[in-house]
Order: sequence, then C-alpha cells, then structure tokens
Amino acid sequence: MKCVVYAYARLKMAAGDNSGRPPCLNFSGPGPLGNSQPSNSVFSMPASNGGAVGAAGGAPGTARRPNPQLGPGAGDNNGVSTGAPPTAQNSLQQSAAAGAAAAGAMATPASNMASTAASNASLAAAPTATPAAASVLVYREPVYNWQATKSTVKERFAFLFNNEVLSDVHFLVGKGMGVQRIPAHRFVLAVGSAVFDAMFNGGMATTSTEIELPDVEPAAFLALLKFLYSDEVQIGPETVMTTLYTAKKYAVPALEAHCVEFLKKNLRADNAFMLLTQARLFDEPQLASLCLENIDKNTGDALAAEGFTDIDLDTLVAVLERDTLGVREVRLFGAAVRWAEAEAHRQQLQPTPENKRKVLGKALTLIRFPLMTIEEFAAGPAQSSILTDREVVSLFLHFTVNPKPRVDFIDRPRCCLRGKECSITRFGQVESRWGYSGTSDRIRFSVNRRIFVVGFGLYGSIHGPTDYQVNIQIIHTDSNTVLGQNDTGFSCDGSANTFRVMFKEPVEILPNVNYTACATLKGPDSHYGTKGMRKVTHESSSTGTKTCFTFCYAAGNNNGTSVEDGQIPEVIFYT
Repeated sequence: MKCVVYAYARLKMAAGDNSGRPPCLNFSGPGPLGNSQPSNSVFSMPASNGGAVGAAGGAPGTARRPNPQLGPGAGDNNGVSTGAPPTAQNSLQQSAAAGAAAAGAMATPASNMASTAASNASLAAAPTATPAAASVLVYREPVYNWQATKSTVKERFAFLFNNEVLSDVHFLVGKGMGVQRIPAHRFVLAVGSAVFDAMFNGGMATTSTEIELPDVEPAAFLALLKFLYSDEVQIGPETVMTTLYTAKKYAVPALEAHCVEFLKKNLRADNAFMLLTQARLFDEPQLASLCLENIDKNTGDALAAEGFTDIDLDTLVAVLERDTLGVREVRLFGAAVRWAEAEAHRQQLQPTPENKRKVLGKALTLIRFPLMTIEEFAAGPAQSSILTDREVVSLFLHFTVNPKPRVDFIDRPRCCLRGKECSITRFGQVESRWGYSGTSDRIRFSVNRRIFVVGFGLYGSIHGPTDYQVNIQIIHTDSNTVLGQNDTGFSCDGSANTFRVMFKEPVEILPNVNYTACATLKGPDSHYGTKGMRKVTHESSSTGTKTCFTFCYAAGNNNGTSVEDGQIPEVIFYT
C-alpha cells in the first residue's frame, strides 16, 4: 500500500508548538511560510543549494533560496545542534524504521541543521532503493528562519560569529599548515574596531573578500571575533598573550583590559619575568609595575624560575636598577651569569667569561659588588673571570682598607621594604666637640612594634667638609649576635646636620626585645647631641600608627655615648 506522508506547511516550533511534531520538513514546493510542499519521491533530500532532489521518477522540487552552512563556531547557543550529520547508513536505518511504522508516520528529523558541505554530499549519496511500502522524508531544518529563534540583538549577532551566514569577507589566519579560513562580516568588525573600519571603509579600503593575516594566531583571532560579536571573553593561559597582541593590533581596548586583568590574577613569582617582558613589549605599564612589585617581594623565587633566562637585556637592566629587590647581591650575580650563558647561546657565542661580560653589557655595572661580604665576593665574582683584574683588586681594597678606593660599582644598599621611610631623633640640642679613638659609640634600645632599621643618622666634623670611615652594627643584646652591619664611609659638610649611613640590608627589630646600636668612627672631632630623651614616639601621618622607641645606657666601653648625650642621634626605619 502506498504511504501518504503528510507535513505541516508552517513552522510549528517557531510558533511555540510543543505537540511533538517535527518543526519543519524539507518540502519540494513553496508553502505559505516559504516551506516547500511534499513530493511523491521516495526520498526528498536537500541538494547543495537547499532545494529538493526528486528520486524514483518523482518530479524535481522547486528550488528555494540557498540554505547556508554554519561555520564551526555556531555552538549550542545558536539554537542549533552541533552533533555529527546523519550518514548514509543512518538514512537507511531510518528508512527501515519508517517502513515498519503505520501509514502516515513521519521520519525522524536529522539532528544537525548546521552540517558542512561534505555532510550534504554524504546525504545526497545515500541509496534511494527502499521497500515500496515506505515513503521517507529526510528532515533538515532551514537556516533561513534562524532569526525567529533569536529574541535579542546580542543573540542574533552571536549566531553570526564564525558563521558563513551573510558573511562577506574571509580571513586566512596563521601561516603554513596551520592556516584557518574564518568567515566574518564587515559591518560587525567595523562597528567594533577602528582598524577594521579603516580597512573596509577608509580611503584605501580593501575590496578583497579574502584577507591574509599570517602574523595572527587563529585561536587569538577567534577570541577577538567572539568578543566583537557577543562581548564574550574567551582567553586562557595558552592564548592570553596572543589575544592581547591581536586586541592591540586591531584597537579593541576593552579586550585588552580583560587580557591584562587575566594576567594580573595569574601573576606568580615563577612567571613574573616572562610577563614583565611581555608587558614591556606590549606597552602595558600597569602590568609591568605589578610584575616588578612581585619580583621585589619574591626575588629569589623569580630568579630561580625557568623563564628568567629568556628575558631580554633591557628587562634585565630594568630589574637590576631597582633599589627594592629582596635578595643578597651574590645571588643576583649568580642569576646574571646564568642569563649571560643563555644569551651567549642565543647569539651563537661560546659561553666564555669574555662573551658573558660582552652580552651582559650595562647589566654587569648594576650588580652592587660592594654590598657583598668579602667572603661572598672571593668565592664567586672574584673567581668568575668576568670582572677585570683591576676591578677585582679595587673591590678587595674596598673591603679591606681605609680610606676606601673608588670603585665603578654602586654601593647604595637595596631595601625591599614598602611604604615611607621614617626616622626619629633622640636629642634636643647639638653641641661640639666629640672625639674618636677607635672605641664604638653604643646605645641600647627597644621598640613597641615590629620595624626594619635601614640605617643611622650620624654627626659629622666641626672642622668643615670631611670624610669619615665608619662601621655600623645592630647587635641582639642578650645573645650578643650581630644582626646587621656595614663597613662604609660618609662625607660631611661641616654643618651640625646628621648624615645618613645605611646597612646593606634591612635589620628586623622585634617588639620588646633589647638591641644595641653601634657606630665606630674614624675621623676628626665631630658635633654631638645633648638633652637626650629616654622615650621617642613616631606617629605615622597616614595611618596614625605610633612607634615608640625606648633608649637605655649600654654598659661597657661606649665612647661616652648615653641616653643624655653622644653620637647615633637618629634611627632610620620602615614600619
């Protein structure tokens, strides 16, 4: 018995029909809503242009407007199933099921309305010989009515992302075997980017429908298009840098901001140097500043990271110039040598000491060798052959003799502390004169909260401009342990002002613990302080926090310095 297949001429799904009937069938003649009428063919299959192909003697269907194919990015949010298209074998199985069904039963609709052209070819190649009692329609939902399923402008534009529907330009993105052909829409791109606007509508606008972008990664370009079409951000650790590059290239600052925010949230010590290089390359000062702050706080871990040796020389110089690195200078030297070895290989040079010095260039002069101990210098830099013989000799003399010879390296201490430098003065008046015979001026002190002492203010000569040699120390009083020291010098101008003498590294001072401040000066008679105070309080102007110093007499030979008068008038610290 010949089966009669009935079909609905209207799109039930678009009207909200939940009766269980298929939303649309692929008919061969035009219907009231643009759908086609049923044919008498055994199969009514969509041709490549969206028309119907008659079979088994049936009249060919009237061609309707093309049924565009969706691109690979259509996705579930488009209201389109992205499952695999039905194969010829599936079509045969559907035919057998339809032959066993009662008269008037409908064929199961295909699951994918967005299949590729190859899928259409496989459908068209399906066998047409079926049992005479069966009449089967292969279902294909028309794409031309997709607008009815999108309730907002955002949904409609999101549907067009990476979609051949209405596309009027294609980009060949990437190079070599990785090139991808990506469809797009000039209007959407011009609305979202001034660069695209100039490309398509400017005085030298291109008329080409295919544009090559060999310098852009396909994944990054798709992320850019996704943002322009839907405001959705699709970035990850592997694509964030290429997406940032693409966003900058096409002047999409909102996507740039998302990339930078992603990098901020994922900034760690082990990637800080890599991100710093990229931030400098892409001119992202805020990100660069955050990277430098992270390196300051975690200098040792950042230097040990694998990516450190991959940075460029300018980035290395920018880091070594900082006064806020929290690491000993000998470790900085070791890290610089590791970088120099890697850079020599990049420049196809042998990693000899001469070539290491050559590739380091200015960076070598930024390592503060005078801040090392003589033992650290002797065991490392002095034996590296990177320094010249003259530099090694002058540094050894700097460590061992007075007056110290001039060296070509910075001797300013690095301080890894944040916030504002503070100081307190314990004397109310300045007098003269105070003599020196090799004995240390000493004063005992404690504080009510944790601080970091970075140096002392000392009085200078009463005889005009003079240079002093000085050794400063902070000693844990109970254990007699030296916690910090520096053997250095300072120049004074003959005034009654104090002159800064700094430690090589900040010295941690714990609350309610006794410490002894020591200064051993070599030089002419100096000014000294009188009307000393036993307690001195410093109040922060920004937070109101009070730091209270309590001074006590240091027993023993202290060159006469006491709470009431003497040397060491100032303590310089961070809270």
